[in-house]
Amino acid sequence: MTKRIVVTGTDTGIGKTVFSAGLTGLLDGFYWKPVQSGLDGETDSEVVKRLAGLPPERVLPEAYRLKSPLSPHRSAEIDGVSIEATDLSLPVVPGPLVIEGAGGLMVPLNRRTRFIDIFEQWQLPVILCARTALGTINHTLLSIEALRAHSIPLIGVAFIGEEVADTQRTIVEFGGVAQLGRLPRLDPLTTDALRAAIVANFDLGQIAGEE
Repeated sequence: MTKRIVVTGTDTGIGKTVFSAGLTGLLDGFYWKPVQSGLDGETDSEVVKRLAGLPPERVLPEAYRLKSPLSPHRSAEIDGVSIEATDLSLPVVPGPLVIEGAGGLMVPLNRRTRFIDIFEQWQLPVILCARTALGTINHTLLSIEALRAHSIPLIGVAFIGEEVADTQRTIVEFGGVAQLGRLPRLDPLTTDALRAAIVANFDLGQIAGEE
């Protein structure tokens, strides 16, 4: 079984934190958000802890906690902090680890380094979360091309939202990528509802191959 999986997205606000929570719970694993931008309200780590029903020790502390809900490079500059790639070394945990990026692949961490550069260094398998709404074909295919250009292993695409069969098929065919499943919008969004949706819509064996 894959011990470490990176969850990234085509954009911000598409639901990859909810998906990460469901995946971490299903794997009975650990969760790590290396960089958190924005500290008002629940952070992504707190959302995952709540939705996955994880004990506190299963949610690893962020390497950087930045106040402003902006791109990490700008939020860090406002806080007078410099994000260093060396501080984002992979933690060692006794079980599966789900690592969630911030925004999309090209999001800058500083004026030299983007998240995709860190993913390239890690060489961990990636799940790409994509919304099913209008505009996703372009964003998702560009993200797939970027991952491949950096030789980053891609497990497949996890769609989030209402089913749009032709859009999903188009991305899979043009991208030459596996469709891992689709997570519908859940109302109410609870631990039990999320777990049931992940179990019903995703194949753990397909996700958790050999690292």
